Amino acid sequence: MEKKTPLYDLHVRLQGKIVPFAGYLLPVQYPTGVIAEHNAVRRACGLFDVSHMGEIWVEGPDALNNLQRMLTNDFSGMETGRVRYSPICNERGGIVDDLIVYKFAEEKYLLVVNAANKDKDYSWFQQHAQGDVTITDSSAQYAQLALQGPNAPAVMARVADADKLPTKYYTFRDHVDVAGVDCLASRTGYTGELGYELYCKPEAAEGLAEALLKAGQQEGLIPCGLGARDTLRLEAGMPLYGHEMNDDITPLQAGLDFFVKMDKPDFIGKQALIERGEPKQIRVGLALTDRGIAREGSDVYKDDQRIGQTTSGTMGPFVGKAIAMALIDREYATVGEKLIVDVRGRKLAAEVVELPFYTRAKTK
Repeated sequence: MEKKTPLYDLHVRLQGKIVPFAGYLLPVQYPTGVIAEHNAVRRACGLFDVSHMGEIWVEGPDALNNLQRMLTNDFSGMETGRVRYSPICNERGGIVDDLIVYKFAEEKYLLVVNAANKDKDYSWFQQHAQGDVTITDSSAQYAQLALQGPNAPAVMARVADADKLPTKYYTFRDHVDVAGVDCLASRTGYTGELGYELYCKPEAAEGLAEALLKAGQQEGLIPCGLGARDTLRLEAGMPLYGHEMNDDITPLQAGLDFFVKMDKPDFIGKQALIERGEPKQIRVGLALTDRGIAREGSDVYKDDQRIGQTTSGTMGPFVGKAIAMALIDREYATVGEKLIVDVRGRKLAAEVVELPFYTRAKTK
């Protein structure tokens, strides 16, 4: 049976369309609809319930050594108060999951993992832990809200002391008073926009969400569901586990090379990545030039030769065109390459384009 997040009753009051997702009941959209929610985040601000995400603590004298061995990124020079993204590789070089790491102290790290993989990840960390380290699943102790969009700082300024908030991307501050609620506040998100993710006790989540929605009325803030979260991350070219990543796809295939530090002495999966060599298929962006939408699992062709498959696809509400990500043979992965996508028997023309499909205008 699916669980309810601490914001379930609020979603119902706001007339969210509730669907099962990753073991939870969450809103896929509100009466405003996915397109309006998507564009609100691009132009103003949106609020998401991401309380289904998992939180796992890694603590102890050997905490860093374990992160270095179990994750592909390098955490040796990481400063306290910083956040860092990393894939997790299995022994074959495939991706167990991807996560973000919060550094609280030299011997204390918080890992935030995908909801659908939380139990798998926790078990995997426990099985591979070595030395003096404690690994604790604390997911039930947190609710999480994502405030995303260019007006997010203005909304936060109404409910929190701006001087207490994190200002740099991928940094965080703990024990921030947000509308009277004690929060961990980070400058992170999964939309391609400026924004914050706020962690608090479950019992405080509903009050926090209501305070944010009230404070954000003048800034165009609206509640947003899973549908907009997916279209936003796709426009931003962000991979999603189960689509662009899985236990067989390597981070090098998924275009996550920057987060795989092959110069580290070792990490689980490193030897497999070396032995596999240069990936034969890699992740690319596709823009359809024919009318139609390529969903996940559509075969991609060069002339009559099948060269890969789409992993995600939609009509990009803000970019205004049908877009998709795909894993295709490397030799055809050049920007401008003309390809064909088979959408339920319809042959649609497409072109390889640069990722991401959308990049926000940088602000100070």
